[in-house]
Amino acid sequence: LGYRRASIVSDLASGSSVLLVPILYHTVGLPLAALLGLVFAGALLDAPGQTAREAILPDLVERAGTTLERGTSLFDGVSRGANMLGAPLAGILIAVLGPANVLLLDAATFVASALLMRLFVPAPEPKDEDATAERYWAQLREGYAFLWRTPLVRAIVVMVLVTNMLDAAMGGVLMPVYADRVLGSVVALGLMSGAMGATAFAGTLVFAWIGHRLPRVSTLVAGFTLGGPSRFFLLAAMPGVGPVIAGFAIAGIGIGPINPIFGTLQYERVPERLRARVFGAVTAGVMAGAPIGALLGAGCVVWLGLRTTFVVFGLVYLACTLSPLVVPAWRDAARRPALAGSP
Repeated sequence: LGYRRASIVSDLASGSSVLLVPILYHTVGLPLAALLGLVFAGALLDAPGQTAREAILPDLVERAGTTLERGTSLFDGVSRGANMLGAPLAGILIAVLGPANVLLLDAATFVASALLMRLFVPAPEPKDEDATAERYWAQLREGYAFLWRTPLVRAIVVMVLVTNMLDAAMGGVLMPVYADRVLGSVVALGLMSGAMGATAFAGTLVFAWIGHRLPRVSTLVAGFTLGGPSRFFLLAAMPGVGPVIAGFAIAGIGIGPINPIFGTLQYERVPERLRARVFGAVTAGVMAGAPIGALLGAGCVVWLGLRTTFVVFGLVYLACTLSPLVVPAWRDAARRPALAGSP
């Protein structure tokens, strides 16, 4: 399909799954099983579009005449900003318009996204395709093979897999337990997440401005250490609401540059024809740790206690964020090659 067309088709398909919810509910009825099926289908159909937009980004950055660091930062910043505003905006709209009308509006946003891609993203130049093109599974294997034989990209996957697992434990288990047991308020949980989300958004925008002038490995290690293990060690001290919110706000600043740096490193090293396959493999790999992290977090709170769990997870996180200083594969991160073309 190509990246542009895949994004459009994915948006229209995802929007259709959202649109079916109010239509079925107000006509033939919507059993729970059908609702869950539509939610699953929507999430499944989102993935190709997201991967396609990530894969086409370097071409758009090149057309815009800007740096990869700035392009990936703005891409990540827009995503963070939308996620930060989406939940409170949804609450307001549901209160004003009602759930069914909000779902109709949500479906319309998918159509708007498809139109934006159709109208403003240039169509790709036609490419000669081999008449004996590999089948899907062979192409997928090619993506995984490239991932395996590229040490830096492989190191990124391992690093993010572990940190995603620990972040899932923090956000899904440890923070709610802390808010309930120590702070005694679920409102504090929202304030913690909101403070970190806002400053992470700001940190991403700052990196978009000056990131291309900063040393990559040092910035990554400093930002990841500030934004990751510091939260675990802070909560291990069992402070009150004020210090927690301040600490999470500071951590968010460190989080801002991380995704843009990872994205830039991958764009520079993954050939254009392999982007979708490699990025899909990377996403599958790094997301695999999230459900494990939530289960591990719950088990450790029961077995070790809340404070010890924070300390242990913080130490593992710290070892992971410092790994670029000692793992040989990260030496290649300082190199700034031109965008990888087709092999």
